[in-house]
Amino acid sequence: MKIRYGGDRGTANFGWLDSRHTFSFGGYYDPEHMGFSSLRVLNEDRVQPGRGFGTHPHRDMEIISYVLSGALEHRDSIGNGSTIRPGDVQRMSAGTGILHSEFNASQTDPVHFLQIWIVPDRPGLRPSYEQKTFSEAEKRGKLQLVGSPDGRDGSVRIHQDVNLYVSSLKYGETVSYSVLPGRVAWVQIVRGSLMLGDRNLTAGDGVAVHETDVFTLAGTSDTAEVLIFDLP
Repeated sequence: MKIRYGGDRGTANFGWLDSRHTFSFGGYYDPEHMGFSSLRVLNEDRVQPGRGFGTHPHRDMEIISYVLSGALEHRDSIGNGSTIRPGDVQRMSAGTGILHSEFNASQTDPVHFLQIWIVPDRPGLRPSYEQKTFSEAEKRGKLQLVGSPDGRDGSVRIHQDVNLYVSSLKYGETVSYSVLPGRVAWVQIVRGSLMLGDRNLTAGDGVAVHETDVFTLAGTSDTAEVLIFDLP
């Protein structure tokens, strides 16, 4: 296991946007952190009230938004408009090309969210959009599948051999996960603190997991939240 501590991530601060980059992105370049398997971007963004990302293009990328607090307003060129809130998982397939914008939906409160990019299994997909809501009860003390290649069990469909899980753990609660032969996993702590084996991790930390049969996560705060990416 290799830990990517949150404090070591790249940073960008434009006043209206405070961002932390797990992997190289924009003006932040680190040849040692260019992505992990098909996971290319993992940014933690805080956007000030009434501000956001104006209309801009993407192509050939699976883009997932996961809101931790506040609300994110989405608009795109294929006719979708929505507000993404905590508990929601949004997937946008940029495919052959799409324009979209993301703004803080509030004029008074910041929005805190993760922006995740995954390289698709093939270029030239038809652009598409999907959004699902997962309750706190569905995540509490267990692993909830929220993204998968086939959209099974109510998850959003990701056009790549990736399974994305989320878990919310109170102090002392545990979950275990098996990494199958030929697979890897990225573990991202997004809220609170927990133990991964004998390693103490806090929000913003990420872990690359290679060649292990099973790892266990144990909550060490009132509420810890973690994403697990099972990757090829």
